Amino acid sequence: MSEDKPHQNLAIIGHVDHGKSTLVGRLLYETGSVPEHVIEQHREEAEEKGKGGFEFAYVMDNLAEERERGVTIDIAHQEFDTDDYYFTIVDCPGHRDFVKNMITGASQADNAVLVVAADDGVAPQTREHVFLARTLGINELIIGVNKMDLVDYSEDSYKEVVDEVHDLLNQVQFATDDTTFIPISAFEGDNVAESSENTSWFDGPTLLEALNELPEPEPPTDAPLRLPIQDVYTISGIGTVPVGRIETGTLNTGDNVSFQPSDVGGEVKTIEMHHEEVPNAEPGDNVGFNVRGIGKDDIRRGDVCGPADDPPSVAETFQAQVVVMQHPSVITAGYTPVFHAHTAQVACTIESIDQKIDPSTGEVAEEEPDFIKSGDAAVVTVRPQKPLSIEPSSEIPELGSFAIRDMGQTIAAGKVLSVEER
Repeated sequence: MSEDKPHQNLAIIGHVDHGKSTLVGRLLYETGSVPEHVIEQHREEAEEKGKGGFEFAYVMDNLAEERERGVTIDIAHQEFDTDDYYFTIVDCPGHRDFVKNMITGASQADNAVLVVAADDGVAPQTREHVFLARTLGINELIIGVNKMDLVDYSEDSYKEVVDEVHDLLNQVQFATDDTTFIPISAFEGDNVAESSENTSWFDGPTLLEALNELPEPEPPTDAPLRLPIQDVYTISGIGTVPVGRIETGTLNTGDNVSFQPSDVGGEVKTIEMHHEEVPNAEPGDNVGFNVRGIGKDDIRRGDVCGPADDPPSVAETFQAQVVVMQHPSVITAGYTPVFHAHTAQVACTIESIDQKIDPSTGEVAEEEPDFIKSGDAAVVTVRPQKPLSIEPSSEIPELGSFAIRDMGQTIAAGKVLSVEER
């Protein structure tokens, strides 16, 4: 992978049966990101079975099997290059916890491809993912109207789906003027890497061209340093080494830093990246670093490191906008699920439900409702049960969103509107 191109995190969203994983496989295949020996192996298998030319399908079947066996696909399988960018795919297809993935830390997507099947149109999950993408601040959507081969590449079928998706985007106030629609077949390859003769009526870009045209994400270096801690190690000869990914700002040797909510700090002695010492590091870098005077028991996973003179906020309470995706009954004040924000997992009580929001317009539908349920959006006041470092999404979006989990599933997602510091 060429590290010198700008990097984009790309979410692939949409209903589970609309061909997301096939599309991921096709993108990896077309950009040469599936190793040649893997393709060669599939080619041989295909020829043995008298299905020459089907190596792509085999790549897909194999990835699908690996996933079913719970094998995490090698990270190389989730990255690909275009002429202008290198992309990391945030939604590893088949990942049931896509939402949690999308909301916590390393997976903040810059842009997204929404996959909608031409033979099925907008499905419930399509709505849910679009609303989430909107709530979580994804800037641009590319819409792949997939499975065109199943509708005989009919322009009428394509237009019907485009109209349906347009309506959905307008409902959640997505700026549709930035939205590119492309008729594709992930399985056959139409309009993914090359324009297809089957859709001679379409004169827009291929999917790879559209990805290449995405605006470059602005690296958040001008925001203050925010570095959520993933793990804390003790390394002989160095001492305590917290490890994490820089979300915003820069980390320099000699900086005075503060860890919150543990409320300890000191001077950065060394920074290490890819097993080499470096003088500084910036957003997106995974680093291990050593801070003078900090012991193994002083800090923990879920802490956030920031400048001593502009430390990370610690919330006594915070107000947030949430979207309830699934809950078996209703959510009322006093409900205490686990909030997953960056690397922290903290039980938090929903103290009050302040407003119910109409998800289709963003307007206040009801003040102080008694409860909210699946499909509702709301503004709530939240009290963490133990100290939690979290930031308003308008100031530091990377530390301003969270997933709410209970009973083994993601119940809701949200973003922080304001923080009442302790």
